[in-house]
Amino acid sequence: MERVALFIDGANVYAAAKRLGWNFDHRKILEYFAEKGRLYNAFYYTAVPYPMDDKQKRFIDALTYMGYTVRTKPLREITDSETGETHRRANLDIEIVTDLLATTDLYDTAILLTGDGDFERPCEVLRFKGKRVIVASIPEMTSYELRNAADEYIDLKDIRTSVERPGYRLPSEMRTETKPYYMPSSDSDDSEEF
Repeated sequence: MERVALFIDGANVYAAAKRLGWNFDHRKILEYFAEKGRLYNAFYYTAVPYPMDDKQKRFIDALTYMGYTVRTKPLREITDSETGETHRRANLDIEIVTDLLATTDLYDTAILLTGDGDFERPCEVLRFKGKRVIVASIPEMTSYELRNAADEYIDLKDIRTSVERPGYRLPSEMRTETKPYYMPSSDSDDSEEF
């Protein structure tokens, strides 16, 4: 039986869920992709605030309980020196690539839930080593290069009934306040700033 390993880019999957307007059930994702062979491991990569809040801790604990190996990295705050805006970010690409390449002897097929084009070259290396690569994401968030580097592409919209968490609203959907696409300029009455 074919051995499979699952690698989930948490930030990318969350962004896809926001774009789709429905959320994923991570237990169902695990079950769906485990049907493709004997599941060696399922890795989940996510950024966490420091200190970690209770909601994030419960989420990570739930993933671990389901059988995921969770890799985390603290969110860093970066302030733009020109605008003064503060952004929180963390990049787990190195952790994903490290696990993809360090565990190649333990699986035959790598399944990546991401659309990030940065994984094109690691996918090519895996295929060179005789591994099968499946990429799952949504087309509007998947780079052409990554899709081209994979053996198979799965559009998450096509498997919605198998992986959706029904009745669960994303935090972004619970907000009642909406932000306009533009802010009126204070200099003139009719001008718009884009």
